[in-house]
Amino acid sequence: MFDPDIAPSGSLLGLLQRGRGDGTLHALAAPRAEALSALHHCVLRDPRRDWQVENRSLYYARLCMELDGGLEEIEQHLFHPDDLIDTAEERTGLTLAVLGHLASYGRDDALHLLRRYAATGGNWQWALDELALRDDDSGLRALSGLVLARFPRTPEGEARLAAVARDAFEPRPWRLWAEDTAEPENAARVRAALENGCFDRWQRQLRPAGPRPGWSVREVLEWAQQGLDAHPTQHRHGPAARCLTAVAGPEDLPEVIAAAADGPDAARATALRYLAEQHAPEALGLIEAAADAPSTLVADAAIAAFERMRSTAALARARSWARRDDALGVAAAALLARRGGPHDTTAVLGTLRRVVRTEGPDAPALWELVDGAGRLAIGCAAPVLRHIYRETSSSHLRGRAARALAATDPTFPAGFAVECLWDCEESTRELAARHAATADSRVVERLRSLAADPAEEAEVQTAVRSRIDPDTASL
Repeated sequence: MFDPDIAPSGSLLGLLQRGRGDGTLHALAAPRAEALSALHHCVLRDPRRDWQVENRSLYYARLCMELDGGLEEIEQHLFHPDDLIDTAEERTGLTLAVLGHLASYGRDDALHLLRRYAATGGNWQWALDELALRDDDSGLRALSGLVLARFPRTPEGEARLAAVARDAFEPRPWRLWAEDTAEPENAARVRAALENGCFDRWQRQLRPAGPRPGWSVREVLEWAQQGLDAHPTQHRHGPAARCLTAVAGPEDLPEVIAAAADGPDAARATALRYLAEQHAPEALGLIEAAADAPSTLVADAAIAAFERMRSTAALARARSWARRDDALGVAAAALLARRGGPHDTTAVLGTLRRVVRTEGPDAPALWELVDGAGRLAIGCAAPVLRHIYRETSSSHLRGRAARALAATDPTFPAGFAVECLWDCEESTRELAARHAATADSRVVERLRSLAADPAEEAEVQTAVRSRIDPDTASL
């Protein structure tokens, strides 16, 4: 099911929120005021399911340039009083990234807005990172005093300054400030912060908090359980399973099997993962039992442990489990999607359809199943793949659906591949650049535009150039 703030997929707003290529095409054909309203809604209210990995900023910046949009709404959003209260990156991150791309396209108003927000805004570090990529040295040097004024000259303030300088995504401004002879006091302070940050990182490496060499299996399992009992909860069964790899020997196998069968939740999850990674013969039976456990932690850990298995025995068991209509059945079908053969297409397709029908087009399980439909070239999966492509709010899943359609749907080059040239994800644009049929005049024009756009990713431009005849420089 979609989040309540995601508009229907057929509307202009819904298309733009999803980052679909048709969103740009529809916006350019719509009344300008309507298109700008929808665009601003997206830029100011991040619609992404996973804002840390999905791309939208270049997509929205390009449309803003096409529509010759102003920045008044963005300015009001950035400098709203809420910015002093809500400092979460999700509120302003997309907006600042869009401004960064607009600045790279030569919009001086976007550059000035970034400088102003870096000096006074709550999410100033993001703005500074955008400026690090786009601003000149003099513009960055002018910010040093304003940024350093955020940190009082107290031991706590200097410690916070060292942590911020150490963890900066783009180090260029800090290096400039450390070398700025025109501001020797600020330069000395930044140099000290950078040195303290490096020293702190070295000290943390000398103070590991996890299990030590020489621990026993029992102590590792207890450490995992202690994390679950702590407040706030710490899920340690992943690292604990890796620790078991180092400390457990053949003589410890009975103890690990006993923990996987009926140990405390975190210890059981740890043991299940360890046995799965070691391809222990007992692992599959224990996973099947744990998948039905009343504890969500144990059941999820059993599914995750099975998903990590690569053995022939796991593949054989997946063929029987794929008939199940629970999470273990979906995981089994996903394993067949990754490693199965042509005789597994029925199970993969059946599970794909069932998941879409019962959980909707945004279900996490769809990723592997969609990939499998393409890998196995299941032609009759094309209708459900088209549905996922249209309806999902995840631009990454839509890109996977497009890749699967390229392998299963003969209409893809003249259909979805055309709109994919305007998609928000670079991997989807690259796919379209390799497949879109050039009989459509929009394709030729768009390929030339992508080839000339300095903001476009190198992989996309390489795909575009592969379509160009080097002798005639034509498509």
